[in-house]
Amino acid sequence: MSHFRLIRFVRSLLHFDVSSREPSLSSPTPRRFSIYPPPAKMTSEKPKEGGTGAYVRHETPFRNWITVDGSSGFPAEAGRYHLYVSLACPWASRTLVGRKLKGLEDVISVDIVDWLLDLKKGWAFNPQRPGCTPDTVNGKASLKEIYQMVEANYDGRITVPVLWDKKQKKIVNNESSEILRMFNSEFNAFGKTDEQRKLDLYPAELRKEIDSINEWVYRDINNGVYKAGFATTQEAYDPAAKAVFDALDKVESILSAKRFLTGNQLTEADVRLFTTLVRFDTVYNTHFKCNRRRIIDYKNIWGYTRDIYQTGVIGETVDIDQIVNHYYQSQTHINPKGIVPIGPIIDFNSEHDRGEM
Repeated sequence: MSHFRLIRFVRSLLHFDVSSREPSLSSPTPRRFSIYPPPAKMTSEKPKEGGTGAYVRHETPFRNWITVDGSSGFPAEAGRYHLYVSLACPWASRTLVGRKLKGLEDVISVDIVDWLLDLKKGWAFNPQRPGCTPDTVNGKASLKEIYQMVEANYDGRITVPVLWDKKQKKIVNNESSEILRMFNSEFNAFGKTDEQRKLDLYPAELRKEIDSINEWVYRDINNGVYKAGFATTQEAYDPAAKAVFDALDKVESILSAKRFLTGNQLTEADVRLFTTLVRFDTVYNTHFKCNRRRIIDYKNIWGYTRDIYQTGVIGETVDIDQIVNHYYQSQTHINPKGIVPIGPIIDFNSEHDRGEM
């Protein structure tokens, strides 16, 4: 195997969420039909790289929707659905935040894979690892076995998060943005408190603005750090890294006048940005070479990040040890010796003045 083919093979095993672009969710009415691809399309595929060595993310294949009325074939029910996640993964963390905010901890169960990504086996279950769990639903050793329960010959990309239907023994969805939105809208009858049941992270009057923000935040920040970190040429890295900081400058400007991205209300746009920001200084700044500035160097963004971290139970979804260990020890194509840095030490619980805005 040539050097470049080896790099591409390793990269094919190292990504969490696989959309080349995030799905369009701009319509107020979510999808209510199944989009299971035929087996012929469920094949392994190396990450696409442009001629300049640019990193391109792949589509997620499982795109069914849970609905209140069950018209999709997946009715919203307490105890029926299960979430497989990695605490290291920013995409999976979106779904954990949504689950917490909506009070669905007793409604949708969760298992946590090992933060160390085995390049041969993929995501595995390792209950001996602190903070990780066994597969409590299907008793499997790896996430690949979960995918193969749906399609025996499945050899596509094995990613987190995965939303699993215990009754039908099917993957409902593995697209984080859609799972987050399902948790927001389809399980309102099951939230712990009246406040959580009424919480709307995607209110009708803000949807156009949220969709617009999501588009450029995903392109230039959420996925932008990966485009910089996984670039294999200077020509690919330079514009990707610049785009990250141009977008952060834009966020800084927005937050100079607003507590959250759309105003005084926390929305899904904030959730989606937060899971990248909380990882930025410990991982992306060094590991992905996004080092023009740190998040703590932005007055408004740094206060905003702490504000969200300290909102309710959101901070409980963040495990910095798992995040740092995963990136530095799993992604050996970037960090060949797997050496984990000793810092930085960041206090997300320090005071901020965002509540005064």
